[in-house]
Amino acid sequence: MDQFIQAALIGISLGAQYALLALGFTLIFGILGVVNFSHGGFYMLGGYVAYSCVAFLGLPYPLAVLVAVAATAALGWVFELFLLERLVDDHLATLMLTLGLYLVISTGLLTVFGPLSMEFAFPAKGALHMGPIYVPRENLIVLAVCLAAIAALWLVLYRTDLGRGLRALADDRTVAMAQGLRPKLLFPLAFAIATGLAGLTGALVTPILSLSPGVGDPVLATSFLTVILGGLGSLEGAALAAFVVGIVEAFSSVYFGGSIGALVLFVLVLLLLVFRPTGLLGRTVRGA
Repeated sequence: MDQFIQAALIGISLGAQYALLALGFTLIFGILGVVNFSHGGFYMLGGYVAYSCVAFLGLPYPLAVLVAVAATAALGWVFELFLLERLVDDHLATLMLTLGLYLVISTGLLTVFGPLSMEFAFPAKGALHMGPIYVPRENLIVLAVCLAAIAALWLVLYRTDLGRGLRALADDRTVAMAQGLRPKLLFPLAFAIATGLAGLTGALVTPILSLSPGVGDPVLATSFLTVILGGLGSLEGAALAAFVVGIVEAFSSVYFGGSIGALVLFVLVLLLLVFRPTGLLGRTVRGA
């Protein structure tokens, strides 16, 4: 039972991390209709910006995380406004463009920092002991920050004019534009929010796991699988699927090993696609 509870806590923590990534991925697809293959690159970049702020500038870790969020959000805003905006309705072109950006980010980080993992320690050490249950403090902090970020995103999307505008564009772009909404203003903001969330996740998680130029590859794969599981374009589905993925991964890894955990996740997604092609809470893909 103790092992079960500990695996559940780890799964919830993983689920919150995956939710931040999947929500950003889904936000871009739902509003712009773009599959953002650069998402893992922004995750990496968030980790490296936070590392650079701590290692080279001597900034405290919380401030370094904020700088990483601002930097990744700003880069996402510039990328969408000056490059992606011109091709936003060409799905193949946007796929190639975002994939190219991911390669530019990963190659640039490899050139600047080299192939070795960076030593980037999370500032909070130790563990919280609840009887026989052992929970690292760093996991609890990351969980709390991720949940706070998810709540903040929910408030923005469902309690502000900006959020209502973004959701209107996602529902029906033509009608939203007829009501006076301006995609050229809102699209870059949506992309900035999504990439800022990816940067936040990278700044929080890479000190605990690892920080190297290839760390974005599994993140991109997991984000894509999570979004498919939840249903393309569904924010609620992405959040639900993220926690399902986190819990499945944690229990599979604890009881069967990491490689089996990845296999279980792929089988789960394949079965879902067979019996429910639109995902858990998904809708029909635009243009289908």
